[in-house]
Amino acid sequence: MTFHPQPCEPCEPCDPPGCVVLTLPSEIDFCNASGLLPLIMTAVEQRSEGLRLLVLDLSATRFMDSQGVRLLVAVRRGLPDHASLRVVAAPKSVASRVLELSGLRRDVPVHDNLAEALRAASGTAGSGLREGGQRGGG
Repeated sequence: MTFHPQPCEPCEPCDPPGCVVLTLPSEIDFCNASGLLPLIMTAVEQRSEGLRLLVLDLSATRFMDSQGVRLLVAVRRGLPDHASLRVVAAPKSVASRVLELSGLRRDVPVHDNLAEALRAASGTAGSGLREGGQRGGG
């Protein structure tokens, strides 16, 4: 299991201040979900003053069960009021399907890739993602 907290650095064309991007491991299940929560919340606490956005990148996540959904719900609840959560999950991936089946996509914006999530955070993407958490097409 590899967990790489990565602040939003110039790796993408749009890097809004107050953003933290965390890449989650290839598997999220009962074996590691409870251990991921403190790691994520530590990254949030380290930047809690200026944090506006936390992006959890599930692009490399090949397996996720209900514990992954519980993890995302716990993270969302643990965020400061001034911070929001966005998730990146590749279309047609297991993670994307689990988020859809669980209904979490209604509550947390899910984007196809990191650049899209960061554009939406900076206000240059369509506003439909903020409310519904789903893309309009595709």
